[in-house]
Amino acid sequence: MALILVPTPAGWDTLLMERAQRPNDPWSGHISLPGGRRENYDRDRLDTAIRETWEETGVRLQRTDLIAALDDLQPRTPTYPNISVRPFVFALPKKPKVRPGPEAVSCFWVNLRSLMQKAGIATVQIADRPAQVPAFRIGKRLVWGITYRILDGLLRIGAGD
Repeated sequence: MALILVPTPAGWDTLLMERAQRPNDPWSGHISLPGGRRENYDRDRLDTAIRETWEETGVRLQRTDLIAALDDLQPRTPTYPNISVRPFVFALPKKPKVRPGPEAVSCFWVNLRSLMQKAGIATVQIADRPAQVPAFRIGKRLVWGITYRILDGLLRIGAGD
């Protein structure tokens, strides 16, 4: 996954995307950071994050934009695939142009500092049952699951400042 940070007068903004609805994709319609499955031609997870970001958002990242690799995370929902996600943090000097690819309905920037006021508990459907989860509410959109955990972790260490 790619967590892209861009400085603004209000702090740091990061790029999120709304995933397209796709059959057999347990994350269809979720709000997420760019990222996806590693392909055989990817050298490593970093290559995967860079390639997937380009495919999903039209943003071209370089290895030199990388500022950190965070700890691997796994979904906590037992009905989701048992995968491991490594978030890579990139810093860019300004917001690049974005264009959603076939796997994204939309791409949008959100200010990290503003997320602190949007935290709460939300009801989501997991395996066709309602579940209460920690989430950020951005308008009608909910950020929860691994994406929430990544962003919440950054906010807890003061990365929104």
